Formats: sequence, C-alpha cells, structure tokens
Amino acid sequence: MSRKKIKEEHGLSFKGMSRERRLEVYNMMRCKAREYCNVRIEGRGLTVIGLTMLMRTGARSFRNESAVVGIFQRECGKIEGCRLTVAYADNLTFCQQVKLMSLTDILVSPHGAQLTNTFLMDKNSSVMEFFPKGWLKLAGVGQYVYHWIASWSGMKHEGAWRDPNGDDCPYPEDDHRCMPIYKNGRIGYNDTFFEEWARNVLMKVKTRKMEEALNKNTTLVLSGCACS
Repeated sequence: MSRKKIKEEHGLSFKGMSRERRLEVYNMMRCKAREYCNVRIEGRGLTVIGLTMLMRTGARSFRNESAVVGIFQRECGKIEGCRLTVAYADNLTFCQQVKLMSLTDILVSPHGAQLTNTFLMDKNSSVMEFFPKGWLKLAGVGQYVYHWIASWSGMKHEGAWRDPNGDDCPYPEDDHRCMPIYKNGRIGYNDTFFEEWARNVLMKVKTRKMEEALNKNTTLVLSGCACS
C-alpha cells in the first residue's frame, strides 16, 4: 500500500487543506513559538550547518551512544562550518527546544516523541531517523508519522535506518506478539552506513546553504520570522 493511500485511509492527510496552506500553518506555528520564546539566532550565517543529535534514554536509545556520536562528530568535522550539538529532549524546557531546533539544519534522532518539534527547524532542514529491530513489519502506519510531519512542514526526511539486530522473540519475527519486545528495543549502529549517510546529507545541506547564500548574496542573521 502506498504512503499516500495509507494517509488517506487513516485520516492523516490534512484533507481539504492544500499543501501551500499546510506550509503556511506550520510557518505560523514556528514563527509564534520563536516569538513567544524570544528566539533570535544572532551571528549565525547561511554557511553554518547545525547538526543536532537529539538523544533518548532507555527505550529506543542507542546501545553505544558514544560510538554513534563519534561517527557524526567525525563527519561533521570534515565540513567547514558544521557545528555538532548533542542534547536530550527530556532535559530541555519548551523554549530551550525552540532555540535548539532553530539552530538545527540536520536532526539526527531515534524514532520517538522528541521528533514532534521538528517543524520548529527552518524549512528545508533535514531529519535522519533510527528504528530498533522489528518495527518495519509490526509497528503499523504510526511509524511514518514523523516522515509525514517533515513533509507537511516543509522539511526533508532523509530516510530511516532500521536495526536488523536486537532482542530475540520466541515467536516468528512477523508475529504481532513480538511487537511488545521490539517496541522499546535499543538501537545499534553500522559504521560504514552511518558514515556514508551522514556524509551525503551533510554535503546536500552544505550545497543548499551555499546556493542560498549566493542567491541572497549575504550572510543575513536568522531571526526566526516576521509574525503578522
């Protein structure tokens, strides 16, 4: 079944609202949140790339967090202007989250509620999502919700990595009784895949931001938006 068909059948398509109107709504929410939190990103030019790793603890966290951070840290270090931030959503106030997302061009995070605020990033920002073993076959359409939010709000969902390894289930892996085991599983890593994925997304974002800088012929301060 196509994702379009899934969205239509599950009432997740903003039925009756055009794409342009959806983008306007998300722009307004982004703008109002920044205004409410008095977020102004001083001194941040268009050539800066904010790479944020928004981590979880417990369920759906990385088994070897330091190794995963190290991979993205190395790739970020190869790109001029890339700034890596590692944060935990459960340690942030709402306004801290608004500021963090406003500084983020690439969000790296496991699947989970902390991805709800991805729309607070600037339009055209990127999301890289990670899943534990077993979700693709058993989790249902809800596993695509942050992919849809990214699309609705003008972001770029850069795909998802799904861990092929994890806790064993005593039943066949496609048996629905396995989902309670897989639901809160932790996530491993793949050095080679993560390095290439990070490199590709960083280069894509770098190219986009360089083009934006050339088109604007400036490095204007990003101050959120002008609310009406």
